[in-house]
Amino acid sequence: MQPLAERLRPKTLDEYIGQKHLVGPGAVLRKMIDAGRISSFILWGPPGVGKTTLAHIIANKLETPFYTLSAVTSGVKDVREVIERAKSNRFFSQASPILFIDEIHRFSKSQQDSLLGAVEQGIVTLIGATTENPSFEVIRPLLSRCQLYVLKPLEKEDLLGLLQRAITTDVELKEKHIELKETTAMLRYSGGDARKLLNILELVTEAENQNQVTITDELVTERLQQNPMAYDKDGEMHYDIISAFIKSIRGSDPDAAIYWLARMVEGGEDPAFIARRLVISAAEDIGLANPNALLLANACFDTIMKIGWPEGRIPLAETTIYLATSPKSNSAYMAINDAISLVQRTGNLPVPLHLRNAPTKLMKQLGYGDNYKYAHDYPGNFVRQQFLPDELTGENIWKPQANAAEQKHKERMEALWGTDKYKQ
Repeated sequence: MQPLAERLRPKTLDEYIGQKHLVGPGAVLRKMIDAGRISSFILWGPPGVGKTTLAHIIANKLETPFYTLSAVTSGVKDVREVIERAKSNRFFSQASPILFIDEIHRFSKSQQDSLLGAVEQGIVTLIGATTENPSFEVIRPLLSRCQLYVLKPLEKEDLLGLLQRAITTDVELKEKHIELKETTAMLRYSGGDARKLLNILELVTEAENQNQVTITDELVTERLQQNPMAYDKDGEMHYDIISAFIKSIRGSDPDAAIYWLARMVEGGEDPAFIARRLVISAAEDIGLANPNALLLANACFDTIMKIGWPEGRIPLAETTIYLATSPKSNSAYMAINDAISLVQRTGNLPVPLHLRNAPTKLMKQLGYGDNYKYAHDYPGNFVRQQFLPDELTGENIWKPQANAAEQKHKERMEALWGTDKYKQ
């Protein structure tokens, strides 16, 4: 018999769980589906939120030929063969055949290039699914020909509804008397992944021989500890592991950080995914306390792209330990967030006249650029003048933190601007 997750796969939009912002009444994707014609798009979201299911539902609703390729097992030859079949199955009265590509982020540049013509000419309507940011992994010409829809992790209410549906409608489970006494552990282990949640439910109920099953947090934890691989096909809780990895770096624990890195290496994690997260961590968590961290993280990313596995584990380890042992500061991260909030509150404030560009005679007559002081004309290459809009004079956005590198910057700013928030 099929696994529970497959038996419960929704067949219609009414059965589909979550993603109301895309397929709820009046939502953008729902409108296109109801109109019977969709454009090419890419679904980006974490595992188990319904990307593949949604593609199948759309194909059934539109009653159009549906082709599927896995980026893991398909090459350029497979892509071209599918496109040729799609051409032969195309009828004037019918929507373009749908080509669904799972894990499209794993397609090489040449594989993606082979899709361009067919998508542009409407030979196929492409639906791609990815767990990775498409702007990193999908070539720009292909991305520009597709809409991008972001799928969100399923909410607690969605997952609880799915559990109730499983125990009351599934052909196997409804024969048992299943009581969901506690669900906290199931929800925590599933991490918003519907497929993982159903795998856990199936594992726990199958392990109980009797027809009366009371599901508790203790029971779920016990069953998963006995069979930790059962609820994750790769043996890794992808998002939990990367979270532990980054938090260990942020918490300056190199032993924990290298342990979680090893878990990802052994679990077959994409090295580019790890390297990107190191770049983000270097900027967000180490920041100005040690700017070399970002340089090393970028070098690590470039190296990974050149050498791949298994040697790629070495620069990843080097960078992980360096970041974990570096002093920490999130002052740049906080500064840009505070600046964006300030812009959102105050709107498009005018640029002070003396800072404006004056490429024309009229602009010069209007005072653009008047009284601007060129810093290099003054001792120390600095002169006090106003740089913020009039309404924001005196605002202090960047707040240096207590580490050696930033204290040097702070001392310089105080020497230039004074101690009153570095302003004149």
